[in-house]
Amino acid sequence: MQPGNRIFDDLSKLMTNAMGVAHGARTEAETAVKSLMDRWFADRDFVTREEFDAVRAMAQKAREENEALKARIEALEARS
Repeated sequence: MQPGNRIFDDLSKLMTNAMGVAHGARTEAETAVKSLMDRWFADRDFVTREEFDAVRAMAQKAREENEALKARIEALEARS
């Protein structure tokens, strides 16, 4: 019965090694795809979420300042 156990041990080691290789290949593929996508997005000149949020905040502030100035102008015109 020892030779049978040896075959199963060898088969188990082979499968374990194959799973390790498959995991390594998957990690490499994910890294390559991420790198490719990062380059593609950079070439398209897309903005990051942080940049978008910063510009949106600036636009909101400008809109509020415009509304305040409009109200001030209307108040001054009403006095005249």
